[in-house]
Amino acid sequence: MNRKLQVGFVGLGKLGKIAAETIHKYHHCFGYDLYFDDPETSQERQDAVRCHTSSNLDGACEDRDIVLVAVQTPHDEAYDGREPTSHLSPKDFDYSHIKKVVKDIDDKVNEGTIISVISTMLPGTVREHIAPLVKRGRFVYNPYLIAQGTVEYDMENPEMIMIGTEDGEVNDVVEKLYELYDPMVKEGTRFEIGTWEEIEATKVFYNTFISAKLSLVNMIQDVSMKIGHMNVDVVTNALKNSSKRIMGPSYMTAGFGDGGGCHPRDNIALRVLNERYNLGYDLFDSIMKAREEQAANMARYCLDFQMPVVILGKSFKPGLKDQPEGSPSMLVGWYIEKLGSQKVYYDKAPDEGAYTYLIHDKGLMPEVFNPGSCIVDPYRELQPSDQTKHCVIKHYGNSR
Repeated sequence: MNRKLQVGFVGLGKLGKIAAETIHKYHHCFGYDLYFDDPETSQERQDAVRCHTSSNLDGACEDRDIVLVAVQTPHDEAYDGREPTSHLSPKDFDYSHIKKVVKDIDDKVNEGTIISVISTMLPGTVREHIAPLVKRGRFVYNPYLIAQGTVEYDMENPEMIMIGTEDGEVNDVVEKLYELYDPMVKEGTRFEIGTWEEIEATKVFYNTFISAKLSLVNMIQDVSMKIGHMNVDVVTNALKNSSKRIMGPSYMTAGFGDGGGCHPRDNIALRVLNERYNLGYDLFDSIMKAREEQAANMARYCLDFQMPVVILGKSFKPGLKDQPEGSPSMLVGWYIEKLGSQKVYYDKAPDEGAYTYLIHDKGLMPEVFNPGSCIVDPYRELQPSDQTKHCVIKHYGNSR
């Protein structure tokens, strides 16, 4: 059995907390977050974390084999993605927080301690801004592919584990990370080793591929609604099973656009690459514009029924509560209010009148929809029942 490592984990936000707790199942993990500095709430917040915690940065860093850094690299709120963003100027992530924390950690760790940053950055950032801050420790870039709502599963069933070193070669630091993640490796998990720039690009372009796939399948959805006699699912099912030339079936179902704290913002930040390196084209801007126009088309469809609109699901992903970051359903709601005169409500109807319901989160559907309503289902699954009695069901994306 492998030796349990002494692991520090700095940054216990929505993703970091669960990641630290998962690592603690297999190693000794000591977590710290800036909000522990508040003496009035520090103990309560530490008690909510299911791993060892420290009330200060020193306790998370001293005498550790590895210190993992999950500090946010945020964007301006205007670039969130729940409202249109393509008209805004390209803007990189804010690295001020991560730079300060990495420097503070390096001042506190023992000589030779591995400092592993997992935060998302644009290619070139680590070499220019982050790695030079590490003097006492040994730096490695190790971003995660985890998503809100599935962090624990993603940690324990990783598709790939990305590790970036200065020269892209395996060294003793990489070997130590093998040891860290070995209990979580499953059949099919692969390690991807590259230079800092290669791993930065792998992480951020991974999200862009997903955004591009969703934009493409939602374009097919738009075409199906314009042409008629066409169910988008027939087309996308044929494409998703064409594995010889088209990548697998994930994200090949039309509906809402992408969302969350990463996908829209990563595409927005990637627009900086066009300006910085004079690529001559801005594919990332095109993806964001497609996302917005597709949301506008869905909004126009809802407005055609000339009733106030109830959008079931305000969070960016069904099943989550109060997480509106980059919400595609809120983007549709924004267009409904801008393009028409209908009022938009979220999650439930305010009274017993007739509404146009737009389903984003099926878990928020009422036991019985208000009579006389129109139910727009972008999943194309809802069928007539007592729940939908005296209502009209429209499968958005199926114009047969």
